Amino acid sequence: MNSRKRNYSRTTSLLICLGVYFAAGAAALFTGLNLGSDNAILAAFAADSAATAVVFMFSVIFDNSSLYDPYWSVAPPLIGLYFARNAVFSLSFSPLQWAALGCVALWSVRLTWNWLRNWTGLSHEDWRYLDIAAKTGKLYWPVSFLGIHYFPTVQVFLGCLSLYPCLAAPGTFSVPLGAAAFIVTAGAVFIEAKADRQLLDFVRSGPPKGSIMASGLWKHSRHPNYFGEVSFWWGLFLFGLASGNFQWWTLAGPVLITAMFLFISIPFMDRRMLERRPGYAEHMKKTSALVPLPPFKRG
Repeated sequence: MNSRKRNYSRTTSLLICLGVYFAAGAAALFTGLNLGSDNAILAAFAADSAATAVVFMFSVIFDNSSLYDPYWSVAPPLIGLYFARNAVFSLSFSPLQWAALGCVALWSVRLTWNWLRNWTGLSHEDWRYLDIAAKTGKLYWPVSFLGIHYFPTVQVFLGCLSLYPCLAAPGTFSVPLGAAAFIVTAGAVFIEAKADRQLLDFVRSGPPKGSIMASGLWKHSRHPNYFGEVSFWWGLFLFGLASGNFQWWTLAGPVLITAMFLFISIPFMDRRMLERRPGYAEHMKKTSALVPLPPFKRG
């Protein structure tokens, strides 16, 4: 990290963040328009990459990789609208397209609001990024670009590919599968919202130091918010499956995102909790890591 970091008020930080994302959006639009629409997936990915590069540039300028944090939630609706541009221009959305775009919009607004509600401004940076900086030293910014900025962009883009069959080239869609996709995706958003609300209430209650959140959804899963997030991306996959134009490569997104949570995010958070919460090892023995299940005991 460098010496350019300064303390900004929350209002100033928000204005800076809005400016950064306006610049990123402009870069994405410029890239997309210049590439044309012969290959919608390639054009969308190039625009997504250009926007990520702009956000990364400002992360370096302000010495704060957390500027990228809202990108995860604001990119998918724009990618979805680009895939659905023919329907947008003709105003001829099918019920399946309305449902898919509505679920993505709901997810995006909720997740962005949750970020905004907990964000204190550019004076704050995610503890995980600070930990990475301490471990990587002078290599931090290349690591930040590849691991904190670009890898999540690729993940999210692959996840959004599930929307392509549904939004760009839909066939005769399956009503039962479409209904299942809506239920899974909307239900995932509800689970995430409920888990985040329960955790926020727990933190605001001022629990004793070392306390573990183990009530509500958190009684049945150590990471119910992660379960909601994983379920959301599988819900988008179901929209593609229901579209009548399913493509096997749309599996890449939900599979990669699921693997990321199972093999990176959950172990990372569990290690941190074991270091900071004396009773967490016992909590792990009786509580499912991801899928909400009744409490159990392990040998």
